Amino acid sequence: MFQKTDFWIGLAVGAVAGIFGYRFMQEREQQMAALQQAAPAGELPIAELQRQKEELEDLIAAQEAKQK
Repeated sequence: MFQKTDFWIGLAVGAVAGIFGYRFMQEREQQMAALQQAAPAGELPIAELQRQKEELEDLIAAQEAKQK
């Protein structure tokens, strides 16, 4: 099993994906913490609202595409 090239390639790809995923989540947590500190309770900056709107529109489009 450990002598097969496919195993090592898969292991390397999985490790790299895990590292990038972990870094992405850490950056996301930092961004959310910064937003919570910068904005008063209950208020989000326009840029964050726009980003959330675009994300929701993408999700809606993907759901509609699945239904067709």
